[in-house]
Amino acid sequence: MDDKLYEYATDRITVRWSKVRCIHAADCIRGLPRVFDPGRRPWIEPALAAPDAVAEVVCRCPTGALHYERHDGGPPEAVPPANTVTLERDGPLRLRGDVRVVEVDGAPVLADTRVALCRCGGTKHVPVCDGSHWEVGFEDEGRLGEHAAAPVPDATGVPLRVTLMEGGSLVLDGPFTLVAAEPDEQEPMRLGEAWLCRCGRSRNKPFCDGSPSGAGR
Repeated sequence: MDDKLYEYATDRITVRWSKVRCIHAADCIRGLPRVFDPGRRPWIEPALAAPDAVAEVVCRCPTGALHYERHDGGPPEAVPPANTVTLERDGPLRLRGDVRVVEVDGAPVLADTRVALCRCGGTKHVPVCDGSHWEVGFEDEGRLGEHAAAPVPDATGVPLRVTLMEGGSLVLDGPFTLVAAEPDEQEPMRLGEAWLCRCGRSRNKPFCDGSPSGAGR
């Protein structure tokens, strides 16, 4: 995945932004509008707030487009103790935890604590969401489909491995909690493995049902 990081630095903190992974969720803008202002150049001015405040808002970014590095002795970004996968209505899968995305042969693609993975099949930057779901008109309520696997107990500190299978599936291996877009309407699932759709055609979303796909690699 080709990517370019832009840096916005002070002597106390550096904020890095990935244009490829940004889908304009705007959590940063709502959190610290004086620091994150898309109408200004540069659009990120980390000197305009305390490093603790900047770091806290950066960690709200659901896609991992924003990250920070402290130079003042402040705490680094923490790895969430548990892995979660949340469905966004009409949008991507939002992963948090110790997430490691790999090719089918095991070659690393991306390792992060926050990732938004495409599930509409339209992204131009496989495997991350680039906002193409708006262009292709992807529609999904974000409900949890049928899944026969037995639930697994909570586990902390265990990585979640995501393998990009040829033909448009994501194989998740490792403990995680799968959360619907409206979590009050459906009980989350605690799973140890699952095949999830990334082509947008499954009739049992978010799970892959073997529908023909040209998505991904």
